[in-house]
Amino acid sequence: MTDLDVRSLYLDLIRGNLTRYGMHERMPAQWTLRRRLYFKTLNRMMVRGGAYRLARATPNENRSTLVQHKRDLGIDWPAEAETMIGMQRLTSLQHCVETVLAEDIPGDLIECGVWRGGACILMRAVLAAYGDETRSVWVADSFEGLPPADPENYKADKGLRTQSLAGILGVSETEVKANFQRYGLLDDQVRFLPGWFKDTLHDAPIDRIAVLRVDGDLYESTIQALEALYPRLSPGGFCIIDDYHDLKPCREAVTDYRAEHGITAEIVDIDGTAVLWRK
Repeated sequence: MTDLDVRSLYLDLIRGNLTRYGMHERMPAQWTLRRRLYFKTLNRMMVRGGAYRLARATPNENRSTLVQHKRDLGIDWPAEAETMIGMQRLTSLQHCVETVLAEDIPGDLIECGVWRGGACILMRAVLAAYGDETRSVWVADSFEGLPPADPENYKADKGLRTQSLAGILGVSETEVKANFQRYGLLDDQVRFLPGWFKDTLHDAPIDRIAVLRVDGDLYESTIQALEALYPRLSPGGFCIIDDYHDLKPCREAVTDYRAEHGITAEIVDIDGTAVLWRK
C-alpha cells in the first residue's frame, strides 16, 4: 500500500466518523426529554421546509438508505456526529485544503461557526495527513450559539428567533476541544477564537488565510466574518459559505459584500446548500 493509499484511507475514515455516515446513532442519554422532543421537531420542520427533497423523491427506499442520503447532503441534525454539514461538503472541504497545499497557497485555515468542530477537525486531519506543520486551524465560535438578532442594524435578520436554537447550536469550547482530542488532533496547530465575531475576528492574530469557511447563518454573522477576514484571504484561496442556498439572510450578506467589493469570481455550488469561490 502506498503513502497515497494510506492517506486516502485515513481521511476517508475521518470523514465517515465525523458524520457517522452509515452508522446508527442513539439520542444522547444526557439530553433532557424536552431537548429530545425539540430535536425531533427540528427534523420535522426541515422535512416540511423542503430540505428532504431527495428523500421524498425516493419513497421506496428503506430507512437506513434515506438516513444516508440525509447525512450525505447534511440535511439532518445528527445526535452524536461531530458535524452536521454532511459528506459532500466535507469532501469538498478536504479538496480545498489539499488544493492549497498542492499549490502552496499561503495562509492558515479557519471556520467561523464550528458547532461541534467536525469541519475544523477534518482540516487539521488533512494537515496531519500531508505532514504540514506550518499552518494553523482557527476555530472561531461564540460557543454559546447564535447571537441575538439585531434587526435595527441588520434588517435581513428581522424576525429570527436565534435564542431558541441555543440548546442545539451552543456547544461549549470544552466539548469541541474534547472532540479534537478524541481524534488525536488537539495540538498547538489548533487555535481557538472564542466570542462573538464582532468582538474577535477583526483583531484575530491571523496574517493570511488559505481557506475561509463561514457558517454563521445570520446576515450579521456572515457579513462580519467576510468584512474581517476576506481581505486576508490569499489569491487562489477558497471562500466557502455554508447555508448559502437555504438561508436568505446569509445569501444576502454574501451578495452585498461581493457587490460592494467588486468580487466577480464564479460561485460554485457544492451540494445544493453550500457554495464556494476562489479569490
